[in-house]
Amino acid sequence: MKVAIYGHTYQESVAEYVSELLDELYKEGAKIAIETEFHTSLKDQFNLKEYTVFTESEGLDSSFDMFVSFGGDGTILRATTFVKDIGIPIVGVNTGRLGFLSTFKKEDVRKVVREFVNGDYTIVERSLVAVSASSGIPEFVDLNFALNEVTVSRKDTTSMITVETYLNDEYLTSYWADGLIVATPTGSTGYSLSCGGPVIVPTAKSLVLTPIAPHNLNARPLVISDDTVIRLKVSGREENHLVSLDSRIASVVNGKEIEIKKAPFTIKMVEYTSESFLKTLRNKMLWGQDKRN
Repeated sequence: MKVAIYGHTYQESVAEYVSELLDELYKEGAKIAIETEFHTSLKDQFNLKEYTVFTESEGLDSSFDMFVSFGGDGTILRATTFVKDIGIPIVGVNTGRLGFLSTFKKEDVRKVVREFVNGDYTIVERSLVAVSASSGIPEFVDLNFALNEVTVSRKDTTSMITVETYLNDEYLTSYWADGLIVATPTGSTGYSLSCGGPVIVPTAKSLVLTPIAPHNLNARPLVISDDTVIRLKVSGREENHLVSLDSRIASVVNGKEIEIKKAPFTIKMVEYTSESFLKTLRNKMLWGQDKRN
């Protein structure tokens, strides 16, 4: 069994749970690799000499059975930039707040190993969206994909922007808004949801276009097939606007055409029987809860 471990930031309160995970993996005779910066932050707390390290470009391959992410949902999004198209299943141990993607409570960290070894899980393939190389955005040459969403938004202005939108080369509309979100089913519970978008189950073959604070009262979120090629062109009072892939941001000149489509690979997420998507929806988003009942 080979396991990769990653944490975006180190907190003293996390040490106990990292220790429990390492102990449980030791019992299983697992081979362990730790992300190099996380390894550096942990080495004063633990003896890590027997573990290898990995970076965003080296140290991981398809022989790994699991990638464990310590942190919140943002750490999971960052984890995907390490895994890329290698296909290592990711599981999140939540040390943040909501933890919709990082489903395991840190107090239950030993179950991450036990339930995996017992086979009490399924692998759910999560689709991604990508900005095409033809869009010519230097910041996204190496990492052009996002697990949650691609967003275009205004920059250096309080004025709205106009987002001219085409689906499979057919004109849809021009959104007059603060921006536009192109979200995956995974991202439907993130930024898109806070802007009024629908919740979409992770296995749905869909994307959702969600305008950000639109001035058009009849501009509503639109669910489309995930094989749709989306083209966007922004205009506005300023010379530039922002394009973000999850948490990675680039400044792009207005008028540049941006092509967005489903990435050619998926991210594998470990969904444990005890922590399913529907259970998470009920427990962490209080789905359908009515205090009158």
